[in-house]
Amino acid sequence: MRALVVYESVYGNTRAVAEAIAEGLDGADTVAVCDATNRSLDVELLVVGGPTHMHGLSTARSRQLAAAAAQEDPDVTVEQSAMREPGLRAWLHDLPSRDGGCAAAFDTRLDKSPWLTGVAAHGIARRLRGRGYELLGSDSFLVQDSEGPLEQGELDRACHWGDALAHVVSAKSSSGVQS
Repeated sequence: MRALVVYESVYGNTRAVAEAIAEGLDGADTVAVCDATNRSLDVELLVVGGPTHMHGLSTARSRQLAAAAAQEDPDVTVEQSAMREPGLRAWLHDLPSRDGGCAAAFDTRLDKSPWLTGVAAHGIARRLRGRGYELLGSDSFLVQDSEGPLEQGELDRACHWGDALAHVVSAKSSSGVQS
């Protein structure tokens, strides 16, 4: 199966989840959103994810604030790709329509009630559906603190989620449903 995982990551947690999902998808390619603009989207499954910032998708400003906060803590590093454009919002805005294409959305967020944290995956999913994609799944992967690390077991859960998505796509292909 041809799959692509596109992610935005500030502290590396979302990148780690994207890589685990790709592993579950039998070694799908992963690409930072800032490098995805010229990437072929001729895939059976597009998986898109990013961190939850201020109750939703990150913005250029929220990424700047996160990077500035990280400068105050020598134990926190910021992904080099985090400050490059386009960010996830802009990339999704410019994403070509693909009626019937299969997609999934994920995010990373604090391990608290979604009412308190927000869920970036909801905004990602809405934008993917708006571009004609059929959403096969959406999930949140939890971090202990704003900068991470991920909660124990989240990378295994992400890998299993990727495997489950692969099975859904395989079942759709077997049943003759076109994507």
